[in-house]
Amino acid sequence: MKTQRRVSAAAVALLLGGAGIALAASPALAAETTYKVKCIPPAGGGSPVEGDTTAKITAPATAKVGDEVDVVWETVKPASNNTDLMVIPKDSVLPTGWIAVGGGMGELKVVGEKKNPEIAKKAPMVMSAMKGKLKLTKAGKITLSPGKYDVAVTFSIGTFVTKCAPTGEAGVGATIDVSAGSSGGATNGGATNGGATNGGATNGGAANGGTTAGGGGQTDFPGKAVDVKFDCGETVPGGITTPVTVNAKKNGGGYDLTVKTAKDAMKAPVPLPKGALKPSMQIKLGGADSGAVKVTGPANAEPIGQGAGVSLSDMTGTYKPGKTGKVTLSPSDMTIEVTMVAGSTPLSVPCKAATSAVSLELDTTAQQGGSGGPSTTGGSGSATTTSGGLAETGAEDEGGIEALALVAGTVVLLGGAVFTFTPWRRLRGTR
Repeated sequence: MKTQRRVSAAAVALLLGGAGIALAASPALAAETTYKVKCIPPAGGGSPVEGDTTAKITAPATAKVGDEVDVVWETVKPASNNTDLMVIPKDSVLPTGWIAVGGGMGELKVVGEKKNPEIAKKAPMVMSAMKGKLKLTKAGKITLSPGKYDVAVTFSIGTFVTKCAPTGEAGVGATIDVSAGSSGGATNGGATNGGATNGGATNGGAANGGTTAGGGGQTDFPGKAVDVKFDCGETVPGGITTPVTVNAKKNGGGYDLTVKTAKDAMKAPVPLPKGALKPSMQIKLGGADSGAVKVTGPANAEPIGQGAGVSLSDMTGTYKPGKTGKVTLSPSDMTIEVTMVAGSTPLSVPCKAATSAVSLELDTTAQQGGSGGPSTTGGSGSATTTSGGLAETGAEDEGGIEALALVAGTVVLLGGAVFTFTPWRRLRGTR
């Protein structure tokens, strides 16, 4: 019995003592605080939402000057639930928060991981814990209060960011009693995890900027989805609005661009053969560079049955910078070539971008022979198709994406927008 007691005592001492390290550290303290926030959804995601967020901040109770301590933010209750439009996939939600640090130490950025269950429509949002390291540079009681936070949700068509900011004062979530010690030369630290995909701020549904990227050895630069209103003339009375995302991957001194639209956003009103739909788009350059880069996508590789989902393929192209500096990339004019009979001359449907927004910003270095080409939209004809709606944020109307239906052989409906098609008899050609 005495031997068992000695062994147990030794085990407890080892667990608690940690070779003399753990015993010297203070226990972590956690406290919840509730504060009011206003959340701005991405473009097309609806109106801003105001509500209460409950956050739990965990940090050591005591530490010394020069220590670097772990700080954790857990979102106990977010300000709003998921929308009633789309199910959020598993492991697709990446939260990023900013904690106000007292004592004049500024802010601490904390980042979570993409770890979440599938989130049903209207169900509460589930976000992983956000973590960061804080370097303590002065003695005293250092308070930690939750502040603004971003919620980035990634779907197959891109990443969409909702931004939430306090509308009033947030309470203190944790306090660290910092004693004098060996002085640290650094200021407060930042996040150690993650790498959030952050879109530009939005305001009332209108995008004000795209993702900024470049430098630091980064090679993949994801853009943000922005709503683009296309004017297709008489072909599409009133025009249409659809989300477009511009992504870039560094390739030497240039960038390989991939442009995505919504997937399965409509249903085929009639059977579409293999190779029927081939999209292209101009990506407008702004900021330090000018001109446009053309991206094209392959035609549909498989036939599409009547009533089946229709998607425009991803469009790709190469951007070789002609200037050094910050360059913005915005979706611009789109063209869709429609070929109903293999070998026949396609009908080209031009749609001019009446409104757009910046999807991506790159820090570029000028390359010999680089720069975007002039923006052009070719083709004529009267057939068109489009993709629309975006997951999680929704379509422009609250009903979401409606199925396409052929009416009198010439009219197609998509969520309230009317598309006038050339009669399908002409598109099929002479048989």
